[in-house]
Amino acid sequence: MANTPTPHIGAQFGEIAETVIMAGDPLRAKLMAEKFLENPVQFNNVRGMLGFTGTHKGKRVSVMGHGMGMPSIGIYTYELYNFYGVKTIIRVGSAGSINHDLHVGDLVVAMGACTNSNYVAQFELPGQYAPIATFDLVRKAVESCEKFGFNYKVGNVVSSDMFYCENAHNDKWMNMGVLAVEMEVAALYMNAARSGNRALGILTVSDHILTGEVTTAEERQNSFTNMMEVAFSLV
Repeated sequence: MANTPTPHIGAQFGEIAETVIMAGDPLRAKLMAEKFLENPVQFNNVRGMLGFTGTHKGKRVSVMGHGMGMPSIGIYTYELYNFYGVKTIIRVGSAGSINHDLHVGDLVVAMGACTNSNYVAQFELPGQYAPIATFDLVRKAVESCEKFGFNYKVGNVVSSDMFYCENAHNDKWMNMGVLAVEMEVAALYMNAARSGNRALGILTVSDHILTGEVTTAEERQNSFTNMMEVAFSLV
């Protein structure tokens, strides 16, 4: 296609599969390629945002980093959906729990994503918009969590534009039943909706905002594989 390569992805059209599993950290994408893909071929290294295509149990799939925050995932997923023919994007990432029953290592299947971002303003909608996941992906993810015996919850997350926030108001989000805080899912869901495609966020609790439980950067990069198992079961 004339639009590829894009300013941010160096691949030619056809080098990326219709299903892409994405992580904020490009080294996590590299880990997924090494652990889950047969015969992975690197298709992107622009700005160090690694991407690979291979097969998983005979099915073609790509993995790629998306960076931190909604502006970053917004760029990559827009280009994937609109220029590379991608139909399904699954984000695997970390989140901070604001739920007393979700602890470090537990999974969150993000059925919906609240946000404090102004990302939705570009669509000029005449009211509030509720970004949601693709239902069949949610259902299959839940079935996989049950099959694997992983601890999980399904529900709302909040995608924040700020990591360091002077007034996060996490107690107010918690009072509305929001499970965890992360930084990207809402933009993913909006881009999927606008392009008529599919999306899901599967998150691992990396820290607990209420109790102070934490993990290291190395643990977040290398040991959060349960959410990857679930994501690849959806391919």
